[in-house]
Amino acid sequence: PDPVPLPRLGRGSMGGMQSLALPLGKGPHHVGCADVMVGHTRQGLFLRLFYPCLPRAGAERPLWIPRYEYCGGLADFAHCSRRWCAPLLSVAIGSCRVPVSWNGPFKPCSSGYPLIIFSHGLGAFRTLYSSVCSELASWGFAVAALEHRDHSASVTYFCTVGAGREEWIPYRRVPQGQKEFYFRNKQVHQRAEECVRALRLFEDISSGKSVPNVLHQDFDLSMLKDSIDLTKVAVMGHSFGGVTAVLALVKEPGFRCAVALDAWMFPLENTLYPEVPKPVLFINTEKFQTPESVAKMKRLSSRNSQTKIITVLGSVHQSQTDFTFLTGKLISRIFGARGTLDPYKGLDITSRATLAFLQRHLNLEEEFDQWDKLLEGIGDSVVPEAPFCRSNL
Repeated sequence: PDPVPLPRLGRGSMGGMQSLALPLGKGPHHVGCADVMVGHTRQGLFLRLFYPCLPRAGAERPLWIPRYEYCGGLADFAHCSRRWCAPLLSVAIGSCRVPVSWNGPFKPCSSGYPLIIFSHGLGAFRTLYSSVCSELASWGFAVAALEHRDHSASVTYFCTVGAGREEWIPYRRVPQGQKEFYFRNKQVHQRAEECVRALRLFEDISSGKSVPNVLHQDFDLSMLKDSIDLTKVAVMGHSFGGVTAVLALVKEPGFRCAVALDAWMFPLENTLYPEVPKPVLFINTEKFQTPESVAKMKRLSSRNSQTKIITVLGSVHQSQTDFTFLTGKLISRIFGARGTLDPYKGLDITSRATLAFLQRHLNLEEEFDQWDKLLEGIGDSVVPEAPFCRSNL
């Protein structure tokens, strides 16, 4: 079924109708998703879990923007006035839904699904990568999309104990007079530690510990107990999340490899490069990377022949987020969301290269190696390494 159409906005300068046309996953599994919040302090965890599920007639589809507060957060992040931008975003994209089954019945798997911990970019939150997360889940992965609490999400919250009051954590800009590197470096370490805590959460569930979901949803975490293969875990992310994934490899031996979508390498301290022990797949867009950033990636690929760097032509930084699937001009203009490459094709390249890489490094027995050529940058709209001359930075 088609995604829910949105109310028509004035066609004048607003750019016509906004709607979100997120693709259904192409893999053999139906996809379900559930929100999971653990703990009553900001040291807990908040994530959206995408997983293979059993088909269910008339399944509810979750909202793409989970609550109105996130429209305010996006307005703040985009330097727009909250007073007019938040209601505008709410009208334009507030009723968009993700084509997955909300709290759908988990499909047990005796051999265990491999696990991917996903880290979002600056100013994003747990739902803005639903297209790539649900695509990977449709191929038989459990994907935990974190919502980070280091003030890099456009906004997030936790529920205090007792009163169950929500405490909101706003996006924070680099404070006046502080060097950006130190501010971001502290954040990237917190983010990588949250990725490690997410892995611990799944270890707790697998060992049979009772893990209460603060959000009191219909989704019971104990269902996952015998269906996640904790020997096959990868970490993945976009932009600030891409460098978070690289750092998580240093912090946690349980992560076997990382996939970094258009990684923003700036926040990582130089002493850590020799410490990255596992392979990384860098999937860059054409218009974001700087020579300095790519040089950092090459420091890793020169040390590990399994680390790969490819660039997707015709793509921009937001091409790896769900924003690229918004059809109207308005939001695309605010968030610079579209390159020249068809967004569905861009998602295919990203997800197939990721699957081929994960097959190799998680020792999966699937047929994802049919896309191995992409890892060498061979294919339509893909090149190996990074074409500097194309960067507009």
